[in-house]
Order: sequence, then C-alpha cells, then structure tokens
Amino acid sequence: MTDGKRIMLPGNRHQRVLATLLLAPNSAVPVARLVAAIWDENPPTTAVKQVQNCISTLRDKLGAERDVIVTDGRCYRIVLSEEELDASRFQRDMRAAYQLASDGSLAAAVTAVRRALRLWRGPALEGLGALALSGLIAQLDEQRIRAVERCAYWQLELGEYEEVIDQLTDLIALYPFRERPHAQLMTALYQVGRQADALTVYHDLRARLIDELGVDPGSELQELHARILAEIPHSAAPPAMPVSAPGLDADTSSARSSRALLHLRAAITRQWTAEVELRSLNHPEPISLTWSNTCRQVSPPDASVFSDPSGDGQRPTFSGDLSDVVTKFRELPARQLVVLGAPASGKSVLAILFTLGLLSDPQPGEPVPLLLSMASWNPDRQHLHQWLATQLLEAHPALANEDRYGRDAATRLVLDGSVLPVLDGLDETPPALHAAAIDALDYAVGHGRPLVVTCRAEEYEYAVKQTGALLSRAAVIEIDPVEPEAAIAFLASRTAGRNRRWEAVGEHLRSQPNSALAQALRIPLMVDLARTAYTSPDTVPADLCDSARFGDPETIEDHLLDTCIPSAYTPRPLPPALDPSKRSRTYTAAQAERWLTFLARALHRQNTQDLAWWRLDQAVPRHTVSLYLSALPGLLFMITGWVAAGPIMGLIYGATYTSAGFITHRYGRPADPVHMAFDFHQSAGQFLLRLSIGVAVGVAFGLVFILPIRLAIVLAVVLGVTIGLQVWLNVLVNVERVSTPAVVLRDDRMATWAYTLSFLVSLGLLCGIAFTYTPGNASGEALIGHFDPMPAIAACVSSALLGYFFLKSIGGVAYGIAGFAVGGQVLSAADGPPVVTVAILFGLATCLAGCVARAWGIYTLTRLWLALRRQLPLHLMRFLEDAHRRGILRQAGAIYQFRHPRLQERLVTRNDGNGNTTNNTHD
Repeated sequence: MTDGKRIMLPGNRHQRVLATLLLAPNSAVPVARLVAAIWDENPPTTAVKQVQNCISTLRDKLGAERDVIVTDGRCYRIVLSEEELDASRFQRDMRAAYQLASDGSLAAAVTAVRRALRLWRGPALEGLGALALSGLIAQLDEQRIRAVERCAYWQLELGEYEEVIDQLTDLIALYPFRERPHAQLMTALYQVGRQADALTVYHDLRARLIDELGVDPGSELQELHARILAEIPHSAAPPAMPVSAPGLDADTSSARSSRALLHLRAAITRQWTAEVELRSLNHPEPISLTWSNTCRQVSPPDASVFSDPSGDGQRPTFSGDLSDVVTKFRELPARQLVVLGAPASGKSVLAILFTLGLLSDPQPGEPVPLLLSMASWNPDRQHLHQWLATQLLEAHPALANEDRYGRDAATRLVLDGSVLPVLDGLDETPPALHAAAIDALDYAVGHGRPLVVTCRAEEYEYAVKQTGALLSRAAVIEIDPVEPEAAIAFLASRTAGRNRRWEAVGEHLRSQPNSALAQALRIPLMVDLARTAYTSPDTVPADLCDSARFGDPETIEDHLLDTCIPSAYTPRPLPPALDPSKRSRTYTAAQAERWLTFLARALHRQNTQDLAWWRLDQAVPRHTVSLYLSALPGLLFMITGWVAAGPIMGLIYGATYTSAGFITHRYGRPADPVHMAFDFHQSAGQFLLRLSIGVAVGVAFGLVFILPIRLAIVLAVVLGVTIGLQVWLNVLVNVERVSTPAVVLRDDRMATWAYTLSFLVSLGLLCGIAFTYTPGNASGEALIGHFDPMPAIAACVSSALLGYFFLKSIGGVAYGIAGFAVGGQVLSAADGPPVVTVAILFGLATCLAGCVARAWGIYTLTRLWLALRRQLPLHLMRFLEDAHRRGILRQAGAIYQFRHPRLQERLVTRNDGNGNTTNNTHD
C-alpha cells in the first residue's frame, strides 16, 4: 500500500492474511482461502475464529477513519483505489508503456516502465513463506522481470546499448538461469564492441546450466553465440520482436513466438470461419441479440470492474449487442467478461462471433482469442494454464514443431499471456466443481489477464450463492430474449427481394407482442428453427399465426423442434479448413432421430434428464438384462463342467451359475463406476483386513482338501492378496467431480480388467486345486454317492465372498448357494483333461461373471444388445460425442443431457406416423 505510513503487524499470521487480501484487491476472498494462506496444511479446529481475530487486528492497524476491510457475505474484501496499491499502479503504468510503444513512442514507453519499476523494493512479499500464495507471488515477480526485459528491449531498439548493460547484469545476478536477459546483454555488449565480454556471458550461462541442470542453452542463444563468434558486422538495430528479447538473428525465441502466434491466429480464424459456415450463422446475418448487466447477485463491486463507476450509487450502464461486444469488452480495465443466458439463448454463438471479431480487428499487443469448451477441465486436477496449453496443443498440433516454433510453444504462449481464453460452457463442467472452477479462474487471471466465460445463468448463480466464489474483476452480462423486430429481420433475411412470405408473421409479432408465437420466438433457437422449417416456397409461414392450431408457445415449440434433428444432421460438404479429426461422423437424420428418440424415452421412464452410460441397462427390461448378463458366464461355466466331467456335470455347472447370475442381476443393484486408487496411507487398514480374510479362506481350503503345506501357503497368499487388492481396484468414482463421460468409462474399464484378471489367477488356482485333490480325498459322500459336503461348504464360503464383491448381499447369497451345489460334486479326473485346462476355463468363467457385474461390463453387453435390435448404434459413445458437437446434447461432467429439455420432451411425446402417441410404457 502506498499511503505513506508504515504498518507494524504483530506476526506472520497477520501478514499472510493481509497479503491474501491485497493480492485480490476489491474482491471477495473466502475465509477458506485465508485459512489456507495461514496454515499450509492441517489447520486447527479454531482456524475460522483465528482468521476473524486477525481481521479485527488488521482493521485496528489500518485505521478506523474508513472501512478498509469489509465483510462481504462469508468473505472479506479489502477496499482500495488504484492509487493506494503499488501492484495496481504498476500494472497501470505498464499498460501505458505498451500503448506508447504501439504508438511508436519508445522513449516515452521506457520512461513509463522505469516509473513502474521504481514501485518495487525487492522480490514480492519476500519472507512471507505462504505456500498457498506462492503461485500469485511468483506471478508478481514474473511481471517485474518481464518489465525489466521489455524496458531493455525498447532501449536496445533505441540504440541505448550502454544504458542497459548494468541493469541486465543486475538482473542476471538475481536470475542466473534466465536466458532472455542473457541474450539481451550479449546483444548490448556486442553492439558496443565488447565481443569477448558477450562470449563470456554465454559461456558462464552454459557452464551453470550444464553443472546444475545438465542441459545446454536454448537453440536461439547457441545461434546468437555462433554469430558473435563469427564476428558478423554490427547491425544498426536488433530485429523487431514483439514479445521476447532481441538478438542478432531473426530466428530467436521471439521470432519463433511470433511465428507461432501468426500460425495460431490464422488457424483459429480458419477454424471458426468454417464453423460459422457450417452453422449458417452468416446467412446473411446472425440473429441480433442484445445483452446488458445481469440483475442477479453474481457480480463483483463496480469499482473492481469499471474504471469510472458512477458516483450516484447506481450500477454503470453496460449493454450492447453482437456488433459491439468486442468494443465494449476492450473498454473493460481488466478485460474480463462472464456471459450468462438461458438454455438456447445464444451464448455459444456470441462466443464464436466474439472470437472472430477480435481476430478480424486485432489491436497492438492484444492476445489471440482461443475458444474452447470447458467440458474437459477439472480444476481439482489441472491448473487453468496447464489445461489451456494441453488443449491448445491438441487443437493445433503443428505447434509441437520445435524447429519452427521453439520448445514448448503452446505452454509458452499461454504463460506469456499471448492467448485470450474464451471458455464456453462453465455449466458443462462437473456440477460439484462449478464453484471450484470459478475460484480457480479467478486465481489464474487475478492480475489482469483477459478472460471470457459463458455459463447458464441459473448454474452460475447457484455456484456463487453457495460458496461466494466469483470472478472478482469480471463484468457479468446476461443475454436478453430476442426482440420482435430482431426476429422479424432474421426470418425475412433470406427471402427474395419483394417476397412477402413473412409479412403476416411480422405484423402479428408487432401487434401482439405477448402472443403465443411472440413468446415462442423469444428464444434464438426457435427463431432459427422457424426460418429453417419455412424455407421452402411451398410452406406458408402465416400458419404460425393460427391461434386455433398453435394456441400456446409449447405447441409452436413442439412444431418447430420437429425440424431440429434434421437440421443438425443435414449432410453438407465440409470445408477444407476444418480439422478432419474434429469433423462430425456420418449419421443420417433418420438414424440420429431414431436413436435419440430411444434415449429420450428411456430417460423419461427413469424420470431424469441425465444420460449416464452406466445406467444404460435401465433402458432394457430388467429380466432381459438379467438373462443376457447371466447367460454368457453360465455358458462358459457349462463348458468348464463339461470338459471336467462330461455333459451332465456341464449342465449342473451351467444351470447353477446361470441361475445365480440371473437372481443376482434381477434383484441386485447395478454397479456404479469405479476406478483404481492406490492410496496406501488412507486404506492400509482395509487392505490388511481383507488380506486376512483371503488368507483365512485359503487356509480353510488347505484344511478341507488336505493340501501339502507349501501349496496351502501359496493358495492363502494368492487369495489374500487378491481380496486385499479390491480395496484399491474398487474405489467408487465421484461422478459429480469427473470432467467427461469418456474419463469415467476409461477408468472403470481399466479397473474392471485389473479386477477380473486378479480373480482369474486366484480362482483358477483354487479350481485347479479342487479338481486335483477332491478324488480320493473326500471326507464323506452323500446324495447318491456323488456329493461331498466338506468341499461344498468350502466352495460355498468362497463363492459367497466372491458374489459379495460382485453385487453385495444378494450376490453373496446367490453365488454362495451355487458354490455349495457345484463345489460338492465329486469329479473323477481319471483319463480327464489336464488340470490346467479346467483351471483356466473356470477362471475365465469367473472373470466373465465378475466383468458383467461391473458398470463397464453391463454397459458393453447392453449396447451390444441394443445395437443388435437397431435401437442404438454399436459405438454409442462416439455417437453421443458427435451429438454433443452438433449441439443436440450438452455435457455436465460425467453425464450427457439434451441441450434443450423441450427437445427431450418432444421426442418422448411425438406421435408416430399414423397419428398415434407412441407407447412409453416399459415392456
């Protein structure tokens, strides 16, 4: 703070609280963030109370003449003007310097940077030692270093070589591994004729890098060294480089970054221009949407958002339309914007047109807009910048070319602030992570980095109200419903010169602004579908005004929604600019409509909007699911029994285990998705408990079958480890916090394979032992001489344990009975197959039974069943991902939903071709 007085704080705890507030000036800081700043780990139970005491002390120290620290809900906020905080003044002066440089006034820019640097008195918050703040502190230091480097760059362009040598020497002393100032110092020394000193700078850096990091300097420094060594004549000035340090060579880090930016700008322009063409947004113009300040209580204080808020207590007017959103965005001091809207209100369209607007009229020093769907981001696992770099490289793999763009070009562009994230669909991240995502975004852009985020209004409002998390410097706007004149203009925009087909609709909307048609056409989707439905000259748009036929908005919406899927799946040749790997797959409108209708009706029967792949079996009658889930393992058990002792035993094995499987799946609860989580610290006790159970079962088998001691030990250890491992192979997934359905499916598939293979080894061994040692070792015979009760009991216990792992209590009972019935059968191994064959077959049968008891196994067999019946595609997930890209489905973490709930309703209730309502009852 720069009010001229020095404040003595009583301890490090108070300093950390004050630092946390100052790092987010005029922003609401949750108490949880203050707790994390004070205690790096394991905060005490009185943490909240101690934070309150710190706040009280700080208020006394800062003076009572005004409320510097105010309570904001469950958060605290420090209220400061730009002049009172060095960091804000520094950023203001740096913005001014960049503007002066872009205007060609380099000398004035250098003066502005020097004025900004005088605000620094050393490393940011030196000695504070707060791990939770280390990232933000590092960002502040990085800003200072970049300012020094930028100042040196402009001075080199002005020919002030002598002047920069001392400051660059000091910077290198503080940051001995930073290559950019080394390149600048080498350039300055070379330009004043000190070639030997320039080479010494290089060799000193190289020695440090090799000794301490085991790497050589980057290629640009090596090339600069080679050119100086060759005594190339002095250049009049260093090459113009907009970002990085200058050198004697046009292919330095800065030049490569410039090439990467040029490539990225061109590629993104082609990508979204092609997308606009595919969506027919400019035929000839998109729907004219307006927007304004949201009235919801989700915005930060106006002083944090607007540079000159009105002094009358009223919120500054901030509104516009699609044509000026770029201009209004650039007027925001922090250039941060949140776009809210109802479903189908045009948020994604605004994001696309905003991106193209920035690209078509770039400003000096303005980052390249990068439009991404937020669906795959998990803020608990990835920092925003890491995720952005990954997505950038996936979308534009050419950036991996190190020779042309340098090492880690994508990461460098993100960290340098060369890309402007335009993040579409915060509501498509896992619902439980909405607040965490908002908080993570605020951390990542808290120092003035530009950002645009779109989200459904209700989801954003709920997240803010529940936790207090918000983007502390972002303007929050909400898209307005479509105005009648905008709808009229759009509907008539593709009719021939004097064609008056839409005139009746226009007159109706003007004269009856509250009619059913006017209410239906307040949604951009419906306006677009109306124009699509009545494009043909054979259609009569005036029919929409018929109140007898269309008496309410819902009827009109249903009528228009009938064209939604055919429109989305209209076959069109794809433009060459579109990445082939991102293109939609080829599905006909008839196929898509049939499959989506099946899914909509299945969700309707389940009374949900959530399309979860692990609940696909609920779309099939329960007895049918139970039959195909039990029949395949039963068939393999039958083969096992047949190979072991003939067809009669095969029938006994097959019928017994098929019945057990059928009962288990018919009356048990379907499995939820799981994943592998090897958390030894938290689950060591559970592992040891299950290990002991497995060992006990193995010992019991050894006693029953009178096994040699070594074999009994092996069996006990194998069973113990197998059952113990289930602690880590059977961890339920919190689907509320997972980023995509594909991630849940992949994790459950991997866990299922590990789970079933572990049982293959252990139960194959167990079966082999039973098959080998039962003949001649039976302790007693009953039931016509072919049933031994002792191994039957042992098999009952092991099978019950296995069934419990499969599907809890019902599985334990059903498989326990099956194990008793099968385990007591006295088999004769004389002239029979090799023991290993029977063991492998039994192990495989058990594996299959376990696999189809898991979410992935159930899903796999169910989609095969539905594909055979032509109710769904074989590759269902591919189809769902494609429907998501086409805008039919939305993603909400691990599940899909119909993007427009009214479309789901329409698919459920629509009549069949004979005018009869389709039966939605379950077979």
